[in-house]
Amino acid sequence: MKRLLLFSFLFSFFQPVFSGNENLPVGARSAAIGNASVCLIDVWATYHNQANLAYYKNITAGVYYENKYLVKEMSLQAVSLVLPTKKLGVFGVSFSRFGYSLYNESKYGVSYARTFGPNFSAGVQMNYLSAHVGENYGTKGAFTVELGVRANITKQLVVGFHAYNLTRAKMANYNNERIPTVLRLGLQYDFSQKVFLSAEVEKDIDYKPMFKAGMEYRPAKLFYIRAGISTNPFISSFGIGFNISDKVNIDLASAVHPVLGLSPMASLSYNFK
Repeated sequence: MKRLLLFSFLFSFFQPVFSGNENLPVGARSAAIGNASVCLIDVWATYHNQANLAYYKNITAGVYYENKYLVKEMSLQAVSLVLPTKKLGVFGVSFSRFGYSLYNESKYGVSYARTFGPNFSAGVQMNYLSAHVGENYGTKGAFTVELGVRANITKQLVVGFHAYNLTRAKMANYNNERIPTVLRLGLQYDFSQKVFLSAEVEKDIDYKPMFKAGMEYRPAKLFYIRAGISTNPFISSFGIGFNISDKVNIDLASAVHPVLGLSPMASLSYNFK
C-alpha cells in the first residue's frame, strides 16, 4: 500500500509531461542537520553553496546514496569532485540521478569558486538538467545557473546565500513548465571547535518558505553526532559521522517524514592529501 501511494503521488506530480528538476539536497552530513547547509564547508557544497568550495586546499571526492522512503525506485545517487588550484581558485564537478527506468532526473554541474579577501567568497555553477519519462514520453533537458556567496562576519558567525535558477529556465513549453527557482539564506554559529548551530530559510518562489535548523556535536576527535529539523512539511533528521583517517570521512543519516516514513542515506568522501 505504501509503495502504491508513493507511485500514485509521483506520477500525479510529474504528469502529463516534464517537470520537477528541483535542486535536491545531497550529502548525509547536510541531511542530518536538516539540510541547513548553506554555510557548510564540505565536498557537497557543489549542491548547497558553491562559495563554500573556495576554502578547499586539497582534491576531494565524494559519493552519496539515499533511499527515499525505503523505495528503491525513488533512490538518489550523487558524486562530487572538488579541484583546487594554486592561483585560479577552486573548481567542482558534480553529477546526481534520482528515480528509476520509467522516470528519472539527472543533474550535471561544473562550478567555480574563489575567495575575495580573508572573509568573503563567491561561487557559480552551470548545470545541465534532464528528465526522462518512459512509455514514449522521451527526454527533455535544459541549462540552469546557480550562484552563492559566503561572508565570515566574525570568527564564530558565518552568513551564506544561495540562488538556484534565477533565470527561470523552462523544461518544456507545455503548460509553461519551468524549473523551480529557489533562494536560501542562512547562518552558522560555532560555539566551539566541537559544536555548531546552523539555521536557514529556503524559499521556492512558487511555494511557502521553509525553515531549517540543525546542530553538530563532536564528542570525540573521530566521531560526530548530528540532529536537525525542517518545516513545510515537518521533517526530523539525525545522523553520525566518522573520521576514519585524515583522508576518509563516512557520514550516515536518516530523515523522517510524518506520512511517508524513513529515508536513510550515506556518503563517503576522500581527501587526496
